[in-house]
Amino acid sequence: MSIQLLDCTLRDGGYINDWEFGHNNLVSIYQRLVAAKVGIIEVGFIDDRRPFDMNRSIFPDTESIGRIYGKIQPKAPMTVGMIDYGTCDIRNIQPCSESWIDGIRVIFKKHLMHEAMDYCAKVKALGYKVFSQLVSITSYNDSELLELVRLVNDVQPYAVSMVDTYGLLTPADLLHYYEILDRAVKPGIGIGFHAHNNMQLAYANALTFIHKEGKHDIIVDGTLYGMGKSAGNDPIELVANYMNGHFGKDYDIDQMLEAIEESVIDIYHKYPWDYKTFFYLSAKNKCHPNYVSYLQSKSNLSVSDLDRLLSSIEPDENKLLYKKEIATALYDGYRTQTCDDSHSLSDLQEYLTGHKVLIIGPGKNIRLQKEKVQQFLSEEKPICISINYIPDSIRTDVVFVTNGHRYLEMTDDLMEEGTKGLRILATSNVTPKSKAFDFTVNREPLLERNENIIDNSFLMLLKVLQKASVTEIYCAGLDGYSDREDNYFNPKMEYSFVKTEAIRMNHHIRSVLQDLSTDMNIHFLTYSHYQEDDERD
Repeated sequence: MSIQLLDCTLRDGGYINDWEFGHNNLVSIYQRLVAAKVGIIEVGFIDDRRPFDMNRSIFPDTESIGRIYGKIQPKAPMTVGMIDYGTCDIRNIQPCSESWIDGIRVIFKKHLMHEAMDYCAKVKALGYKVFSQLVSITSYNDSELLELVRLVNDVQPYAVSMVDTYGLLTPADLLHYYEILDRAVKPGIGIGFHAHNNMQLAYANALTFIHKEGKHDIIVDGTLYGMGKSAGNDPIELVANYMNGHFGKDYDIDQMLEAIEESVIDIYHKYPWDYKTFFYLSAKNKCHPNYVSYLQSKSNLSVSDLDRLLSSIEPDENKLLYKKEIATALYDGYRTQTCDDSHSLSDLQEYLTGHKVLIIGPGKNIRLQKEKVQQFLSEEKPICISINYIPDSIRTDVVFVTNGHRYLEMTDDLMEEGTKGLRILATSNVTPKSKAFDFTVNREPLLERNENIIDNSFLMLLKVLQKASVTEIYCAGLDGYSDREDNYFNPKMEYSFVKTEAIRMNHHIRSVLQDLSTDMNIHFLTYSHYQEDDERD
């Protein structure tokens, strides 16, 4: 059994920068990999939907590859390109004897296996070494994999490769698929593995693969610095260094490091790839990353809510084949679901009964007019409810939390001696760190669906207090939005688009306050744009 190392930086890495490495980088990376003694180098995608570009490693036909790399000497022992089945007509593939490349890797999804293997046979007939690349190997059950093996044995490509498209494989899973292939694939056909790093297992899986003794020659993919789609791949420089130490190989790691420094690291700084929570969530739940993208684009889902929604996708076959209608239904179901907040509202009503209520916002006037506020506190002794922060100069009884990031910002304050006894009133999208919040209310009914800021925390709190039958409310530090200056004593709490939208948003909130006035009297102790029209309205 022999082990070959295949570099696919110029192809898989191209997902990061739309394959625009620049001509000098394309040539230099290839030359460095040849000097590093990498046996198989993949130079890019062959895709007849894309026009030829001397600066990109994606080509409309095989002839174009030679226009970029044709002057390079010496060549690698084997140079290959890749075709995503269905993106390149066989007429755009010249005979191998006329081509600069030696082999073609054909990737295809499970439901296309029959058509794709027929295509592989046609590519092989043109004289190329053909690699049949099984996209999303984890989507195959054992019988489906054996069906694919029968097609492979008929065509007899150079190699058949397991592609962990979404980074779902554990080492044990990888060995399960590998052992099926090793038993069933005809002798003389290589077995390959292409990793992704969604769960930080790309390198571990690559080492597991090369250590497994089997009957077939094996090919392990890697990329410089792990550059590649989604969370990236296993770094070829790490795999090569390991193979030098444990398999007697002689890869020149310095050449790989030079290629990273010259051609890759600047791309990484501009478009970083690596393990991220985003990719972990898709891998953990064995679902297409587009589900994560869709749900993350929605307002204020906590990461635990996101994880729970992804885990609920059914049936399993829908998880890796993204369907927008399923994602939409998933989110709509989340929006309409409710926790039973009746006990919280009842407890809150009991707690507030017999007291005046003062809402404390983060506006500058909480400090500029502090004498007026202090006088009210001294004379009326209200229950104070602050919004998404804990004031440092006013005793607060309850903090209303609507956002996980704001909750995080309070971490230190909540451990201070002076906050003992402070109650937390939170909306249902915020997850407590330890014990349950004192009061939890459903978020969805509190939202302003037609506004840029759908979760205006002041309006949300007023609606909660309305549900708790509070009829008299005083406000301080609710300055409203300003198009002229920072209106918060902590500018980081202001939304970025506030200044351009200030007048319209103030109008909207005044309108809501007018509607609420039928059930409650709302008084402002400090100046607020919500009380009167701006002079330029």
